Amino acid sequence: MSDQDDNETQGVVFGVLAAVVLGVIALVSGVAIWKTAQTSQPAAIVAEAEVAPVGEALAKVYFAVGEAKLNAADKAVVGQTLAALAAKPQAIVLLSGFHDPSGDPARNAELAKARAQAVRDALVGGGVAVERIKFRKPESTLGSGSPEEGRRVEIRVQ
Repeated sequence: MSDQDDNETQGVVFGVLAAVVLGVIALVSGVAIWKTAQTSQPAAIVAEAEVAPVGEALAKVYFAVGEAKLNAADKAVVGQTLAALAAKPQAIVLLSGFHDPSGDPARNAELAKARAQAVRDALVGGGVAVERIKFRKPESTLGSGSPEEGRRVEIRVQ
């Protein structure tokens, strides 16, 4: 082989090596830019930590079968809740929706959640700050309680 062939081979090797190095640099830069863009986007909403109920419920709101609407009499709980919050400025409102074990569990849980949200909406409409209202996961009533107990939302100020 001649010196010219050796020089050409070395040139090709250096060219390939330079292309690989530039490719690695581009890849690392691209990953770093992508990672920066991912962390600058708003974080996904994280589920709230479960808040344990403390003490007796301030009020219980009962619903008709298959319904998630408050009646006029139930809206009185807004005043009770506002008074309890005024007495405890650092307190939160904890809403616990219940359902009975009959029927489709997923549908029942969604209905219990909708009922708790209806109570929340009434409280917010009455002047309770939304950030002071927390939810518990819907719970199933067990035992020999009345059917109405399986269609309630409990309100606690704690």
